[in-house]
Amino acid sequence: MKIGFIGLGNMGEGMSLNILKKHDDSVYVYDLQQEKVDLLAEQGAVPCGSATAVAQNADIIITMLPRSEHVKAAWEEMLPVIGEGKICVDMSTIDPPVSMEIAEKVKETGAKFADCPVLKSKYMAMAGKLGIYAGCDEETFEVLKPILSYMGEHVMRMGENGAGITMKICQNALTHEIQNAVNETLTLANICGIKTEQFIEAIRIGGAQNYYLESKADALIHDDFTCQFPVIYAEKDLSICKRLSVSHGFPMPGIDVSLAALKKTIDMGYGMEDNCACIKAVRDGFV
Repeated sequence: MKIGFIGLGNMGEGMSLNILKKHDDSVYVYDLQQEKVDLLAEQGAVPCGSATAVAQNADIIITMLPRSEHVKAAWEEMLPVIGEGKICVDMSTIDPPVSMEIAEKVKETGAKFADCPVLKSKYMAMAGKLGIYAGCDEETFEVLKPILSYMGEHVMRMGENGAGITMKICQNALTHEIQNAVNETLTLANICGIKTEQFIEAIRIGGAQNYYLESKADALIHDDFTCQFPVIYAEKDLSICKRLSVSHGFPMPGIDVSLAALKKTIDMGYGMEDNCACIKAVRDGFV
């Protein structure tokens, strides 16, 4: 079964490399940046000059692109060359209504569609240890699961089309609400004379322990904001959640606070640093 991968950026590079290493058939790749395509070609991938060329050759077509408009444009380009027998997978983090619109258009061609967004960082993408939520029918999931497992150690089917991306948006929203709570309480502790190392150790023995603090402990101790997942992408994801909540008439004040911190971090010039750099926005005015 031939696989095509479109989008070799921050996460896509590691994801496609894992497919290439573990799959026993051809892997076709495309990205707007030729050097990224060349890098994968050096590892054995088949380079393509367009998304359409990938779709023409592959049985399973995967997109991993930055924003809703990029994903929509890619699939609209490919629609004329996809049809029955092909499985189309979007692993990007985009607006759920856009994902559903793409799913309907793809299925009209006779092809199958799955939204399979990913969790965790660039490092985990390179290690093949992502979390993946799938939104598709059960039959399609059974075909895709071995492929998704090349990239992720935890693969869950959440339901039909739209369920995967909706769960990803909720996951990201919760992560960043926790992040903002960590940043506020850690900053208050620092102001009161408690060192970051002490704070982290104290949280570990209480009921507030959490994955975010554990995964970012060293970064917060050393103020090391080397990028794994940039602030600008976190802001993009939370903005999607904000739009989704508004569309359902469901206010989420916690999202407003977290989103404001991310926007302030970007305004301060730290948008391309790791998303944990938003503690700088919380500290601003105190330290």
